[in-house]
Amino acid sequence: MSDKPSEAEPRGSETGEPEEVGEPSEAGEPAGSSGVDAEEPKDAVPAARSGGGAAGAGAGTGTGARAVARSGETEGEGKGSGGGPVADGFGDGGSSEGEGWDGPAVESWFADIQAGTPAPVRTATLWAALATGLLSMLLLGEGLALNLLLVAIPVTLGAYFAAGSAGRRPRPWTLVWGVGGLALLIVPALRDADWPSFLAVVAALAVGSLALHGGRTWPGMLFGPIGLYTSLVTGPGWGWRGLRERTGGARGNVGPVLRAIVVAAVLLVVFGALFAGADAAFADLLESLVPDASVSGGPWHGVLFVIGVVGALAAAYTAAAPVQWDRVEVPPGRARGRVEWALPLVVLAALFAVFNAVQLVVLLGGYDAVLEKTGQTYSAYARQGFWQLLLVTLLTLLVIVFALRWAPRDGSRDRTLVRAVLGTLCALALVVVASAVRRMDMYVEAYGLTRLRISVVTVELWLGLVIVLIMAAGVLGARWLPRVVLASAAATVLVFGIVSPDGLIAERNVQRYEETGTFDLDYARGLSADAVPALDTLDEPLRSCALKHVAEDLEGSAGPWYATSWGEARARNILDERKLSPEADWRVCGRLEQDLAPLSRGDESAYR
Repeated sequence: MSDKPSEAEPRGSETGEPEEVGEPSEAGEPAGSSGVDAEEPKDAVPAARSGGGAAGAGAGTGTGARAVARSGETEGEGKGSGGGPVADGFGDGGSSEGEGWDGPAVESWFADIQAGTPAPVRTATLWAALATGLLSMLLLGEGLALNLLLVAIPVTLGAYFAAGSAGRRPRPWTLVWGVGGLALLIVPALRDADWPSFLAVVAALAVGSLALHGGRTWPGMLFGPIGLYTSLVTGPGWGWRGLRERTGGARGNVGPVLRAIVVAAVLLVVFGALFAGADAAFADLLESLVPDASVSGGPWHGVLFVIGVVGALAAAYTAAAPVQWDRVEVPPGRARGRVEWALPLVVLAALFAVFNAVQLVVLLGGYDAVLEKTGQTYSAYARQGFWQLLLVTLLTLLVIVFALRWAPRDGSRDRTLVRAVLGTLCALALVVVASAVRRMDMYVEAYGLTRLRISVVTVELWLGLVIVLIMAAGVLGARWLPRVVLASAAATVLVFGIVSPDGLIAERNVQRYEETGTFDLDYARGLSADAVPALDTLDEPLRSCALKHVAEDLEGSAGPWYATSWGEARARNILDERKLSPEADWRVCGRLEQDLAPLSRGDESAYR
């Protein structure tokens, strides 16, 4: 294995891409990079016009077609996911030659994405993998909270060392993805509810894969996590080869250290156990500080150790030899004529305008008049309208994607037409988003807040943000759009977890109880410990009835400090300071549930 860092594909290769593509994760440029900022590729147009080095050598029609597709792009314009019109917002996304595209088959889209050979694993990377395995073994067996963030720290360091050995340096977006991934892992440390924590962990994996791979195009954003999972197979072998080189022969420098660590661990276990048996106070201190590593849990601890080491090596291998997902070549759609393209969108925009005008009339005239005229109930009007409008928002984004792919692109007049039509459609879609949010607000006023309702409203608001970003891309260019859209999604998940959705649900429903005298006690019982501060403000015996199930769960699930969320710890303190009322037995709670239930609870229960 060579000791030299692996080099990315040189400039002038068959893809004709700038140097940043050779370093897709943007953790840094390959060794020998010219240092030209990839945001302004200086050689993309000349390389494309010349057909690229491999194309000139007879690489085939696939590469030649890609070069032709790029030949009409001006320097500095974004090419998105392969030079298609989506990448350039509402402007000219590709050359006129793309109208008669006869590009490569789907298989050849992925012809240039192979990862290079990684540099030999560094000793620091191996130590980081070992630390990850030990922390996983000691901390992850009791649940997920702050321990997940502690385990992620050596994983991050190992990937950083591996990227450095490959000649890659951190770039701004690499730092954004890395810090964002670690920030998302704060959610399990703060919230007791499983569902926002699950979303945060999944988002952290996706964002972390971008910190390793990078990516500035839509294929780079969407396919990035795949390379991380394939490294689960290649990463351990890469680490094992490096470990053998360091533990054998005269060059071995890790073996003595490992033996010393094993001896120290044995001494600590033996003498620690003796001291714990000799003094109860020391035993309590040791039990509170040291994670459980009992013999009975040995197999499970071993599995966690292996998972930690393999995961750390996979992340490091990905950072050392990322898959070049930005080189995926998706041919642009065939440009349509102005009338063929614009007429359906103009008709759709007119329909949006009529609908929004009706919404304005309803807003000014009041909902009561509309309900009396249509014969619908208040809840039916709000519920039905929201789900329909949410689907309208999703379909509008899909229409915009296909419209950009088939947009006419012969000159400045076509660019003006595309921006005007799609800009108008986006503006009208924002009014639809506002109407959908208002419908759900009406429904919450009638029946209270639930997990489903707060989730779908959050998604609707994020979709509205995406529409705003698309409108901005139509004016400023869309080179930044894929990364900003994904960053906004990760930020939405982070904010959603930090604000405590269960706490907001409980707070809103308590406020509604004070205003209307109705309270869904059965639903409140199913909330997590994050809801305890809001439910604690209720009067007895309703307070004890609402908190009884949470209190029972907390009594039977006391965990160590590193596996206890801040929401759970706060709930324990509240319940310890103010005990539950003994009068809140099942008879009293059952009567309260019936007396305080919403009048139309059966009508709305299926839409929680």
